[in-house]
Amino acid sequence: MAFEGRDIIGQAKTGTGKTLGFGIPLLQRVDLEGDRDRPQALVICPTRELGLQVATDLERAGRLRGVRVLAVYGGRAYEPQIEALKNGIDVVVGTPGRIIDLSNRRDLDLSAVRVLVLDEADEMLDMGFLPDVERIVSAVPAKRQTMLFSATMPGQIVNLARRYMTQPTHIRASDPGDESATVDAIEQHVWRAHPLDKIEIVARILQAESRQLAMIFTRTKRKAQKIADDLTERGFAVGSVHGDLGQGAREQALRAFRNGKVDILVATDVAARGIDVDNVTHVINYECPDDEKTYLHRIGRTGRAGNSGVAVTLVDWEDIARWQMIDRALKLPFKDPIETYSTSDHIFTGLNIPAGTTGTLPKAGRTREGLGAENVEDIGETGKKPKQSSQPQRSQHQDKPRKHEQRSHAKPAAPAKTEDPALKADSKARQRRRTRSGKPAAKPE
Repeated sequence: MAFEGRDIIGQAKTGTGKTLGFGIPLLQRVDLEGDRDRPQALVICPTRELGLQVATDLERAGRLRGVRVLAVYGGRAYEPQIEALKNGIDVVVGTPGRIIDLSNRRDLDLSAVRVLVLDEADEMLDMGFLPDVERIVSAVPAKRQTMLFSATMPGQIVNLARRYMTQPTHIRASDPGDESATVDAIEQHVWRAHPLDKIEIVARILQAESRQLAMIFTRTKRKAQKIADDLTERGFAVGSVHGDLGQGAREQALRAFRNGKVDILVATDVAARGIDVDNVTHVINYECPDDEKTYLHRIGRTGRAGNSGVAVTLVDWEDIARWQMIDRALKLPFKDPIETYSTSDHIFTGLNIPAGTTGTLPKAGRTREGLGAENVEDIGETGKKPKQSSQPQRSQHQDKPRKHEQRSHAKPAAPAKTEDPALKADSKARQRRRTRSGKPAAKPE
């Protein structure tokens, strides 16, 4: 259907190949003989990391056809993206903000777009993204093919999506009789844990014998950085991805994670959408997710492309009610999580952790190069403070002008006055007089 140019709403479980589901028809519909000065296809993604990954996958798949793909997203300098657009691009993949900015600057011409794709459509069409999506759709020709793909597609989002589509076909890829929303290859564990004991539990899970790469998800940026720092002190090779980091540092952590220089990535939900990294065997939810959609996308980072994986969720006492709502919505068998501590036996037996494992990684297991082995790419980050010049800095006394220099810059110096000798002599002759209540005081004897 996609090859025929029909509008499609695609829904499938995480890790089942949705990117190539729209990518291959999109690449085939690019006209290599026609006008290639303007983009012919536009893919919109909710996060920078997902946009970069989709662009990389499409570039790899379209290399033999010679299709030119460009990723545009915030945090990077405008100039390289504008230069690439001037040289001609066939497919643009980006986030809503940067697409709108380039379109307003008239550097990105969307008048020739024939295919529009919204990846992770439920997030893109959420109320927060809706104004941006509407602005972009208004700049794209009405005669086009529109495709929406996501793992979750609530009914109200489907109704919203139909506004932008012409007789769309809703395709849901699942096995007959399979009502579960999670992939069967993912082994799930849900435990009730105390907040002060969670880092000890996580440190033991990360020493499971079958573990390769692991991802830890948390709600807040501050918590993500704290977990990364704590695990680094315990000897683990850790990278972090969250909103407080610059784009260069975020891409450095993801590259180090893909290349195996670090084997643990701590992230907020910015990395939970669509990020595909090979050999991720363990996913840990450090806190209870906000809803079932977040839970699905988080644990979907493992068990991808037919591989198996382990997902562990640590639920606080006060989050039990929230977890039970997630459990009920996804029809999971974990309504009452098991009370768990770092010394509980089922941690070691259930996850194949050697007996006697502590919360610190032994020195013999510290074989990864670490985050410092991955260079930070100079991407010309927007909003970043300019680097200091290589010229020798002035001293503190040289930086601040002296008081008389400040006066000389503020007001021109007045011409020097010549003193009268008579006045000078008179000033020397004057003597100090003591007074009390306006009357001369008696001199002390």
